[in-house]
Amino acid sequence: MADEPPPPLLAPRDYAAPSVFTVAHLLAGARAQKHLPSAMVPPICLFDPDGDLVEYLRQTGQSIPDATWACYHTTLDRFAHAGHPYGIVGRVVGAPFAVMVAEELFASGCELLISITSAGQIVPLADPPYFVLIEEALRDEGTSYHYLPPAAFSAISPALRAALRAEWRQAQHPLRFGRSWTTDAPFRETAPLITQAHALGIAAVEMEAAALYALAMVQHRAIICFAHITNQLGQGDAEFEKGQANGSLAMLAIIAETTRIWHAAQAAESEYP
Repeated sequence: MADEPPPPLLAPRDYAAPSVFTVAHLLAGARAQKHLPSAMVPPICLFDPDGDLVEYLRQTGQSIPDATWACYHTTLDRFAHAGHPYGIVGRVVGAPFAVMVAEELFASGCELLISITSAGQIVPLADPPYFVLIEEALRDEGTSYHYLPPAAFSAISPALRAALRAEWRQAQHPLRFGRSWTTDAPFRETAPLITQAHALGIAAVEMEAAALYALAMVQHRAIICFAHITNQLGQGDAEFEKGQANGSLAMLAIIAETTRIWHAAQAAESEYP
């Protein structure tokens, strides 16, 4: 019909307008209902969508649940690694869920959020499993369009990207750099869409990065997304192989290296404002 409105995600909207419902309202309600004190999370927090690292830390006695975490939908565990405290939330899968929990973490004192998500290979950069720093994410999901006007990609902070590229110790912790395709529908990864992604030089397909980077861009948050390439979309012989302890040891190495670089960048920024 002639008067039919445009698709809601692509319709004009006021991106500067504040939300009526806020993360502060949600956390305050949860604390009141659960009789929880107001408390801060560690400055560095992690998303572990597959939950492998969460389970490894629990099974090896390295983590404890945070009894003050006020999220209705998740559990936050605390642990220390290489001398640094962390918070970790497992099984945060999909763009809407990831952004909701990310907003809660930042409202609770998080300063850096690291997400390491299992992903499917598009353009081969190595033989799986391997890690890719997601520098840009194709916005084939809905959440990012509530934060940023329509565009093809959202991206990591240029300053974070530059620091990670310049300071990453490749000899100790091999890392690739590239684009991802963020989808809301993992079982609609059709051959034509994969061909399009391949033509764009996209290294991986996952479900959170585009929305997390949109949030970071709008709110000036420090968010770093890694893709752990563990499969070839069902086309390989050893699909979903992650390595020792289901990839947990490799993930801890990625986290420690990221933390080292981020702390060095923070120190340099405070020294030369």
